[in-house]
Amino acid sequence: MKLAATLRGTTYRFADLKEVMAKANEEKSGDKLAGVAATSATERVAAKLVLSEVTLRELRENPVVPYEHQSSLATLNAPAAREMMELARQAERALGRIYNPDGFNFGLNLGKAAGAGVAGHLHLHALPRWLGDTNFMTATGETRVLPEDLAITWERVRAAFASVAKI
Repeated sequence: MKLAATLRGTTYRFADLKEVMAKANEEKSGDKLAGVAATSATERVAAKLVLSEVTLRELRENPVVPYEHQSSLATLNAPAAREMMELARQAERALGRIYNPDGFNFGLNLGKAAGAGVAGHLHLHALPRWLGDTNFMTATGETRVLPEDLAITWERVRAAFASVAKI
């Protein structure tokens, strides 16, 4: 599989299909924080060019996202449900080490009426909580309060997850 493209005299090389797909994607702040975003519009175009030449056979032989896409716990297979619970346990340990909360809320928004932002998508929220942390900023002012820069949060959480995943 060809994982390189030359544009404007510069050759862009990609390590694998996962990197191609990440860099071909439109720019998102989460991708920047995770360090997977294209570094320029030209690199994004190069990744899109490489992706356009990937055959269906190559996609089948090099799965990028092997996980099921489900909309409810009831339809989630048992191994995926166990993996989700294990990740929740790791999130509790990691966030507990970083922020020392008094408790946690874990939650799922299943369906549009429940607040799910993407139809057919299941994910688990992990929220550290502290005694007396109740505030109404979100409900009344449509405002989020961030206690630290998201790039710092990302680095702290990534390091904590790396350490608790080994337990």
